[in-house]
Amino acid sequence: QVQLIESGGGWAQAGGSLRLSCVASGRMFSFFAMGWFRQAPGKQREFVAAINLSAGGTHYAASVRGRFTISRDVAQNTVFLQMDSLKPEDTALYYCAARSTTYGGRLFETTDAVSHWGQGTEVTISS
Repeated sequence: QVQLIESGGGWAQAGGSLRLSCVASGRMFSFFAMGWFRQAPGKQREFVAAINLSAGGTHYAASVRGRFTISRDVAQNTVFLQMDSLKPEDTALYYCAARSTTYGGRLFETTDAVSHWGQGTEVTISS
């Protein structure tokens, strides 16, 4: 059973940076894509970014494009989310997500297209 383990959350001031990591403890090659969602208090979980693990193609939510960068290290079974120019509205619980190859070969941006979830890591941005 593959597990997704997030790290790197914490606190930052507006305008600052944080870097999230997600390690897949198992066989990462069973995933076509990995990425991130976030959920702020009282709101629905929303898509942030996704990456094709083999080709490296990426997809971002409009709210983070140009500020966040997703990348992967397949040898380390790890996906990263570099978050720059952070805003208070980026405050949320950030979840690592993965799409199994059995779900089909395309990126995701909805929760029903995800096959595996991490437990989440808190990100708090102060103004």
